[in-house]
Amino acid sequence: MAAGGDMFGKKGDNFCEVKKLILSYFRTLILYLVLILVVRLMGKRQIGEMEPAEFVVTMLVANLAAIPMQDGGIPLFSGLIPILVVLGMELVLSWGTLRSQRFRKILCGKPVILIENGKILQDKLRQTRITLDELMGHLRQKDVLNPQQVQYAILETNGTLSVFPYPEYAPAAAKEAGIQVKQLQLPVTLVEDGVLLNENLGLSGKDDAWVEKTLRDRNTKLEDTFLLAVAGQQILFIEKEEGK
Repeated sequence: MAAGGDMFGKKGDNFCEVKKLILSYFRTLILYLVLILVVRLMGKRQIGEMEPAEFVVTMLVANLAAIPMQDGGIPLFSGLIPILVVLGMELVLSWGTLRSQRFRKILCGKPVILIENGKILQDKLRQTRITLDELMGHLRQKDVLNPQQVQYAILETNGTLSVFPYPEYAPAAAKEAGIQVKQLQLPVTLVEDGVLLNENLGLSGKDDAWVEKTLRDRNTKLEDTFLLAVAGQQILFIEKEEGK
């Protein structure tokens, strides 16, 4: 009887472990989807360059989500509440920055001029705690080697550096060079990985018959097309690699 009891006990323990793993999987999946939703609601700027407040919110939400993921003893709903509270605060603060310039200045700061008329403003470097090496590195990323060729260099509130060289050192625009250029047209994807995107046909002014003829002229089929896009009269066509 003892041996049988041990056997049933082990089976019960194994069942509990499997149950915990399944619950942990679904908790993680739910929190993952909630985080995606939160980032989407915060706006597309969260994915690109972030303001200081936005960076803090992103880090805070990630840490709050990690706690219920790691600790199965915390109810899932209790783990979601802090995330939703932070999201609510972020939306309120975003609304406040849009409505009030003073509030936006307090929360996000304001741009700082680091170079003016070819002169590096050393007091502004100390104020923003940016070293000369960091400034020169930012200038090199903008293809500028001599700061005396820069009329203005502005440190933006999201941490990026906007650089405006003197006109004589700036690349010439097509208009200034007297070159006639065609108007830029955005490409519209019609076929992606073997799937016809019907909603884009109207945007491009094309139809199914045009797609079929274009693929037939290239001796290929829809399912063998990796990418088919149009930009005006230009056609971008990429065929799938063999075996994929």
